[in-house]
Amino acid sequence: MNDLISKVGAAVVTVTVFLFAVCLITDFTFGSYLVCMFLPIGYIMMAAGFVVECKDERKAAAFAGLAFAAVYAVLILLVYYAQTTSVRLESLSTQAVQILDYRRGGLMFNYDLLGYGMMALSTLFIGLSFEPASRTDRWLRRLMLIHGVFFISCFVMPMTGVFTGMSHGNGGIGGRAALVIWCVYFLPVGVLAWLHFARGRKNT
Repeated sequence: MNDLISKVGAAVVTVTVFLFAVCLITDFTFGSYLVCMFLPIGYIMMAAGFVVECKDERKAAAFAGLAFAAVYAVLILLVYYAQTTSVRLESLSTQAVQILDYRRGGLMFNYDLLGYGMMALSTLFIGLSFEPASRTDRWLRRLMLIHGVFFISCFVMPMTGVFTGMSHGNGGIGGRAALVIWCVYFLPVGVLAWLHFARGRKNT
């Protein structure tokens, strides 16, 4: 059961990151919001698999990674559920739109960046807890550790105003390009994690 849940989670991560990239390239805003709500679900399932298999002396890092994954999931689900419901379907005041509409680069966009900062912290700690057993595992660990560096920019840069107006929904080429690049980077994480769990490595 552990391997199955972890494998399904890695598959969900892979598929949703790929679909997110497609939605960005085709400028399908609603689709990008929708798939982003399934990504954290798959990611938590995947992260839980790494927690189960890691050795006792690495459990603290693994549990920290899972906790940050949960924070990431809450923030992302709040952001994109708001976009696909209230922002899309209700008549909002100008001030409410400025706060809630992700495309305006306001509060929700900043929460989105904070959420992905938490995801970066999660991959960092999961990577620290992970003991590679093959060459593909070693690549997976490197990608997860390096991805942790994104926490700094995701956490600090919104405070400077640099990311204002860079959300992918507002038609900004630069913002969409940056997110497509992130998809290209993170897609192998899902693929390599699926290969890892498909081998059925047991906790030792």
